[in-house]
Amino acid sequence: MDDLDALLGDARARLRDVAKVRIGAPRAPGRIRRALGARPVIAPIAEAWHLGVLLIGDDAVWATGSVLRAAEEARRGYTAESQRRRDEIRAMAFRGGFGEGETFHYDVEPIDAEHPGPLVRQGERIMVRWSPAGFLAPLDAYLDERIALARD
Repeated sequence: MDDLDALLGDARARLRDVAKVRIGAPRAPGRIRRALGARPVIAPIAEAWHLGVLLIGDDAVWATGSVLRAAEEARRGYTAESQRRRDEIRAMAFRGGFGEGETFHYDVEPIDAEHPGPLVRQGERIMVRWSPAGFLAPLDAYLDERIALARD
């Protein structure tokens, strides 16, 4: 995917002055820290520009996963288990170094030759699957549109 490198390089150059978001990954405490009561965290691992279904970093690309805002842990009553789980993840990110209210991405998937994620080659063109229904758009046009939105 040689032209993919060119498209991503151009996108990175045009996004140079646009703010990035941080990506987090779960990290378990070491054996000693766990014995002292430390709990798992979601720690920052990278920064990237969020362009729809893509997260473009300085030297890597990911398929967007889940997005939440970090929050300090609080005791609450829950009407749904999914709500409880989201709050646990928010608290894990806060403990891991994300600021209160900071948006973070997690459960992201790397995009590369072995794991193309939402990218699909159709003939000579690289297409992006931009919706769960599987709609495809040319990657160059998709990046142009998303970069224009990010710059506004």
